[in-house]
Formats: sequence, C-alpha cells, structure tokens
Amino acid sequence: MARDADDERFLGGIGARARRAPLGAQAALLRRDLALVHTDAITGSVMVGTGETYIAAFALALGLGDIVSGIVTTGPLLAGAVLQLVSPFGVRRLGSHRRWVVLCAALQAASFAPLVLAALVGRLSAAGLLAIATFYWAAGLAAGAAWNTWVGTLVPKSLRSRFFARRSRVGQLAVLAGLLLGGAILHFGESGERHLLAFAVLFAIAGISRVGSVFLLARQSEPDPLVEPEPLSPGAAPLARIPGMRRLLAYLLTLQVGVQISASYFTGYMLGEGALHLGYGAYMLLIATSFVSKILALPALGHFAARRGARALLRIAGLSVVGLPALWTGSHDYRWLLAIQLLSGVAWGAHELATFLLFFDAIRPEERTQILTRYNLANALAMGLGASLGALLLKRLGVDFAGYAVVFWISAAGRAATLPLLAWLPDARVSAPPPALSVLAARPSAGSIDDPVLAERPDSPLERPAQPSDSPALG
Repeated sequence: MARDADDERFLGGIGARARRAPLGAQAALLRRDLALVHTDAITGSVMVGTGETYIAAFALALGLGDIVSGIVTTGPLLAGAVLQLVSPFGVRRLGSHRRWVVLCAALQAASFAPLVLAALVGRLSAAGLLAIATFYWAAGLAAGAAWNTWVGTLVPKSLRSRFFARRSRVGQLAVLAGLLLGGAILHFGESGERHLLAFAVLFAIAGISRVGSVFLLARQSEPDPLVEPEPLSPGAAPLARIPGMRRLLAYLLTLQVGVQISASYFTGYMLGEGALHLGYGAYMLLIATSFVSKILALPALGHFAARRGARALLRIAGLSVVGLPALWTGSHDYRWLLAIQLLSGVAWGAHELATFLLFFDAIRPEERTQILTRYNLANALAMGLGASLGALLLKRLGVDFAGYAVVFWISAAGRAATLPLLAWLPDARVSAPPPALSVLAARPSAGSIDDPVLAERPDSPLERPAQPSDSPALG
C-alpha cells in the first residue's frame, strides 16, 4: 500500500490516460524515461563541447583564413534558423514529435562524417565547410521546438522545475568536459604536428556522442505523438506590440549587431598568424574560463534578479559588455586575457538571464514556442548582419593586430550606442526559479549560446515551487 501511495505521488500530473495501466508499471516507465532524458543531456552536451565549438578553429587549420573562420560561426546559424521553420511540417508528415526529433538528431550526427573525412584528407573548401555547418545547425534547431513539446508530455508538471534544473547542470558539466577533452586532444596533436588528425578524432567523438543521443531519444516513450503546442489565440499581439517590448527588441537586436562585429572573429584573433597566435590548449582554457564563470555566477545573478528585478540586471549587464572587446587590445599577457574571460562570463550570463526573464514575464505560456522561434530568427539575422560588417572591416583593414584592434573598438562603440535604449525597459519581478537551459554552442565571445527549456517553466503561481531554488559566459 505504501508503494502504491509513493507511485501515486510520483505519477502526479501524468493524467488519466496513463493511469489506466497499473501504477507500478507506469512509475517504472516514467523513471526510465526520466533517466533517458537526463542521459541524453550528457551525450548531446559532449557533442557540443567536442564538435561545433572547434569548427572555427578547424577552418583556420585548413588554411581557410580568419574571415571564413568568423563567418562559419554565424552564417550557418542564420541559415539554420530559417530552415528550422519546416519543423511543424516535418512533425505532421512523420506523425510524431519523437520520430522528427530522432531524425533531426541522426542528421546532425551525420554532419560530422564529412568533417572527419576532410580532416583526414587535409582539405575542404570554404563553401563545403559552410554547407556542413549549416546542415548541423538546421538539424539541431529543427529538433528544438518539437523536443520541447514532446518532453512536456513525458515529465509531470510536479517534477519539471527540479528535474530540468538538475538536467541543465549536468549538461553544462558535460559541455565543459567536452571542451577540456577537445583542447587536450588538439594540444597533443599540435605538439606532434598531427593537428588535422586530432580534429578528425575530435569530430568522430562528437558524432559518436550524438549517435548515442539518437538511441537514447528513440527509446523514450511518447504518450501523445501529435500533441500540439497551444496555438496563438486570435487576439494575441505580435511580440513587438506587447507593452514595452518594442524597446527591448530594439535594444537586444541592435546590441547583437554591435557584438557580432567582433565576436565572430575572436577565434581568428587568438589562433591566427596575424594576432595572438595562441596554442590550442591556451585557446581551450580561455573558452572554458568564460563558460565556467558564467555557470558559477548564475545562482547569484538569479538571486539579484529576484531582489532587484530583471531590468536592473539587464542594465548592469549592458554596461558591462560594452568595453569587453576593447579590453582585448590592452595587453597580450595571458593572465590579462583570463581576467577578461572571467568578467565576460559573468556579464554575458547576466545579459542572457535577464533577457529570458523579461521574455517569460511578457509572453503568455501558450505563445512562448512560436514567439521565441520568431525572435530567434530575428536574432540570427542581427548576428549575420554584425558578422558581415566585421568581415568587411577586416578585409579592408587586414587580419593583423592593428586591423583587429580597430574592429574591436568599433564593436565597443556599437555596443555603447545601444545604451540609451536601456533607460525605459519593462521590468519583471522574479518569483520562480530562472528557466533551465540547454547549451547549443560554446563560444569564445560569450561563454555559450543557450536555449530555454520551455517545457520546464512554471505556467502559473499554482505550479511554482513554494520556495525559489538556485539555478545551476570574451568580449
């Protein structure tokens, strides 16, 4: 009897359809699904840490140049954001969110095969590398919304907040482990003059990790194959018409343009011949420093937002990120660069958290998936515009220290120009934990690119935990 009572509590929120089966069997199925969802965070995050993170460095190793190395971090992301719009059609065509997610994950795993081959052969055109990276991002982003809808049918509401917070922390640790492993492999390959072979090993590990993720996803159950996210209600206003949101959008998108003028080219600045010319180990440590400082700062940033509001946090973050690229021109001392990365991780962590909180406060739960998908596309367009401006500047100025310095200062000026938009922004008082995040990419310029787990966010005060809990980012 005690066991049945425990199972009843464990299964709270699953629904009447699930309870038609014996409670013990349903509890066992739920435990298995939760374990698979949790483990999938590890395999997918290892892929991020060992794979996409080092594609820009791979472009430099192939001799494609600093500008291609920068464009490959933003151009494919923009193309992927456009191609992800086919996701609803794909789900309907396959008749299942799980089938669509598994297919997209398998295609993303397959994108590493040509990278391994190119590393072994020692050559790949710029167009070929951009096409592969676009394929990677399109497959990954196309799975995102469908996975959020699907996982919302797997994890009971009573478990979501704590479960996804733990999953987020484990995923962040797995990304860090992948970063360290990748840096170590490239460092040993560099010392033995087999750096392209090291890249082949790295991309093979990333591909195998994603294949493992495919198997984990395929084994998870699917209570409602074609469950639809809530459609936008007839009276729902576009995001830009939500009170105060137009100014927030203007700030975020113009800031992204200013940021990407320099952010896309930090890999070339660090590894290229014309500037710092660091080794792979030092490069990895700089990325990891920003990533770790962001992770460690998030709990304190969440408490600050709860006390002072998300708008105050965003204002501090906005001031902090302005001068980051200019700091890189102050000294070549490695200790100075590490200090910048520590600051960068905290600043970008604050910016990202405040942005998510403001969005979640302004958007109704049933509208989040569709509205955030539209915003992500606009954000990717802003990133592409900024990266294109940076590429034009570098091509005109030259890819040496002087050229990079001008680009970094122009980026800082562009960021500073957005500060007046911070004066009148909507605010959000935080009474629930920050949203759990999935890491999409680790970047030398901002710690990481993250995506909120929409299925986790509490939808109403009745679904929120009684007490807020702690949640687990160069220039």
